[in-house]
Amino acid sequence: MIAGLSIENFTILHTAISLIAIASGLIVLAGMLRARRLPGWTAVFLVTTLLTSVTGFMFPINGLTPAIVFGLISIVILAIALAALYLKHLSGAWRWIYVTTALVALYLNVFVLIVQSFQKLPALQKLAPTQSEPPFLIAQAAALIAFLILGAMAARKFRPDL
Repeated sequence: MIAGLSIENFTILHTAISLIAIASGLIVLAGMLRARRLPGWTAVFLVTTLLTSVTGFMFPINGLTPAIVFGLISIVILAIALAALYLKHLSGAWRWIYVTTALVALYLNVFVLIVQSFQKLPALQKLAPTQSEPPFLIAQAAALIAFLILGAMAARKFRPDL
């Protein structure tokens, strides 16, 4: 049991939080591309992304795993994004620092979504059973390229106070 839930139910909760983080993050990204802050969606994205990492640490763990490393990186990135947005109010360089850190946090969630999809969905698992096969690598490369392009565009366009 974790937080009063069976491991299965806790996994469902963790997954639901992660999916909300990804969906709200994509909405925030769309807002950035249109120079809009979307404060409500941004708060949902940042809180659920933080909760994704926190709930991930609650699973039974033995030693340092890639999931733990991703969670730690995500929390550090989110702390910077939160500071840039709520403490520095996107002033000066903090605007692009916020865009970069928010999108890195979103990318990490999408990266894990792709990993989990290839591990848990039978059709994808057949295509890449060891996650070193071309379909998995292509999916991860496409996500990375998309985030690099969209991130560069968002850093240029997200100027909500101008």
